[in-house]
Parts: sequence; structure tokens; C-alpha cells
Amino acid sequence: MSHYPLNPNLFDEDVLQEPTRLGFGRGLKAVGEENKAIVALCADLTESTQTHLFAEAFPDRFIQVGIAEQNLVAVASGLAAVGKISFAVAYAAFSPGRNWEQIKTTIALNDQPVKLVSSHAGVSVGPDGATHQMLEDIAMMRVMPNMVVVVPGDSIEAEKATRAIADNGKPSYLRLARPKTPVFSTADSPFKIGSAYVLREGSDVSLCGTGIMTYQLLVAAKILEEKGISAEVVHVPTIKPLDNDTILASARKTGRIVSAEEAQINGGLGGAIAEILSENLPTPLLRIGMEDRYGESGEPMELLEHFGLTAKHMAKKIEDFVHQKSQYHREY
Repeated sequence: MSHYPLNPNLFDEDVLQEPTRLGFGRGLKAVGEENKAIVALCADLTESTQTHLFAEAFPDRFIQVGIAEQNLVAVASGLAAVGKISFAVAYAAFSPGRNWEQIKTTIALNDQPVKLVSSHAGVSVGPDGATHQMLEDIAMMRVMPNMVVVVPGDSIEAEKATRAIADNGKPSYLRLARPKTPVFSTADSPFKIGSAYVLREGSDVSLCGTGIMTYQLLVAAKILEEKGISAEVVHVPTIKPLDNDTILASARKTGRIVSAEEAQINGGLGGAIAEILSENLPTPLLRIGMEDRYGESGEPMELLEHFGLTAKHMAKKIEDFVHQKSQYHREY
């Protein structure tokens, strides 16, 4: 029995929905109240990223750099070098999409504790289309030495993650989504950098999700249960450092793994899980996400449906996978 507290109204039609960026905004203001070393910088997107909550409360600790993402992270690194805890906030399409080299050379290489917060990631950005739908960032950031990569599943967890990266003393990347999405966790649900959590136990297949895909997997598991398939759901909010032990323990239990992310499957969560399975436990793996292609313009849910990233579509893929792939056993 999983001991992770879930929202009791998880499957209700009127389940609470909030954007993860709102949880970040609340968290940033809260840590700003607690620690005067916290400073925030933004690339002309304060309200869209919810950084305005901090800017209005602490105008003397907020810097508006304008549409200059490379300068954004360089200034943030300089502030970190003199003892500040810098939060550098922008859209994911532009940070790290436009300034990856500056992040590498001014932040990660020097191990400066800058907190890179990137909102509007994934295809759920919606009508802005492929140019603004950052799908490659998980892969880009997890290969960077010294970098912590966190993808919260809902607004409550985003607030906790903001607090956690403020205190971890490391370069950190926090990935946020644009639209309102269901809140599946509670104030009592645990969050620790580097930990994954079993939200639902099962015996036939492990469903490992990150970000807003975890909720979709919870719903998919419910659909699969009606078809006689017992699915374990593992929430993976930290991509790096990855919780190898929890993922491998689930793989040993179920013998099959599915990963789901609102990002490119190449190099993202699915790629990270493939790496640890190939080195430790050669388990059949199905990677669900963006399959080596760009997004399109449309409404958020319309796009998630189109790319097969909703519970109904994922449940069908997982059902086929379970029927086609034998469970891992040690004789492989």
C-alpha cells in the first residue's frame, strides 16, 4: 500500500487545477520573506512566470533584465558569486533554449548556485506553437555537470520544489508548465530532491511519470485496472539526480516499465531510465512522449490529445505493451 498522500478528489470532474508556475510564484515569495539573500531576475515575463509576486514584495531584490536571456544568466551567476541566491526566470524556449552556452560556462562550470526557472515548457504551451514549445530541455539540462533538474507534477509540489532548490546550494533547473493542470498531491505529500515516489502499487507494469504527465498516468492506471492490468505509478519529480533505487525496485517488482514526459523521449526521462535499466536490470521499456518531432499550434488539451499524452491514449499504448512484452525475469 502506497503511503504517499494523494488528493482525495483526484478523479472528480471538478478536481482543483492550477498552473505549476503559480506554485513557483508562491514559493519564491515565501523564500524571499525568509531569506534576504534571495534575489530574482526576469526576462520581461514577470506576470507570465508569476515572478511579479516576488517583484512586488521585494522591489529592491528584483532585476528586470529585459529580453536578454544570455545576460539574464550571466548577471545571475555574478550575483551568486558574491553570496546571493539567484533565481533567473524566463520561458523555457529561451532559457535554456537560447542561452545554454552561458548557463554552462558562467553557472554550471563554476558550480554557482543559480536557480534557473523555466516556464511554458512542453507542448501544453498551446497556441504559441512549435517555436515556443520547449521539448528538448530535460535532455539538454540533465547532461550538464553539476546541474540539478526538477520537474514538479503540480502547483503544490512546485512550491515545495522552489523551497528545496533555494536551499540546496547547487545550480538547479526547475521546469514549469503554462496551463492549469490537476493537483494530485497534498500539503502533506513528501518532496525531496533526488527522490521518486510510489503513488499507487501494482504488479504488472510500472508507470514512471514526471511533471504534469504523472496525473495522466494515475488516470491511466485506473483505466487499466478495469481491464485487469495492475499498474504501479511512480512519480519522478527529480530527473537529476535520478532515484535509481526506487525505479529499479519497481522494475524488479513488475518486470515492465513505461516512462511518460511532456518532452522529447530521446535523452529525457525515458532516456535516463533506459540508461539505468541497461546497466542494472534489462527490463522492457516503453517511452511515451514527443517522438523526435516538433509540436504544433492548438489548445493545450487538444495538443496533448493529438500527441497521445492523455490518460486514454496512454492507457491503450500501455495495454498493448503489456500484452506484447513479457515481464523481465532473471534468466534474460
